[in-house]
Amino acid sequence: MADTIVIKGVSARRLKEEAERLNLRLDEYLLNLLTQNLDPRDRAKEYIEASEELLTEARKKLEKGNVRQATEKVWGSAALAVKAYASWKDGKRLTSHKELWKYKRKLEEELGDWVYDAWMAANGMHTCFYEDWCTEKDVEEALTRVKKLVEEIKQRVLQTS
Repeated sequence: MADTIVIKGVSARRLKEEAERLNLRLDEYLLNLLTQNLDPRDRAKEYIEASEELLTEARKKLEKGNVRQATEKVWGSAALAVKAYASWKDGKRLTSHKELWKYKRKLEEELGDWVYDAWMAANGMHTCFYEDWCTEKDVEEALTRVKKLVEEIKQRVLQTS
């Protein structure tokens, strides 16, 4: 069962505003804050763990018929996986969508062309969250591709721990 923390008032408003300013989901923004002082390899482990949790949440949302929420979880999982790889491989912190897009090219070069398909599927899910036009089948296919990405990155991050 997931832990729950309730934040109210000025703190909640400021957290939400800052996450929106950075074009991040609130949980992604909080994870960035919590991991900013970690060693890059430890940060990578935290990112990959959060990425796996999002895949699990996406599956649960999909099983309940909440396609729209599942789409954003799939996107978040892919984004965190790319962040994990960047932290693990280069000690680099990616903080914007532009940086994620640029860095995924490195993933393609190092892991293979299939990364492009996984990334594009995840980005389709990000768009679906806002446009609400995806089907369950679309999300299932994206989940499969993103899960492969997460598992490949996890294997690399954990093998050198």
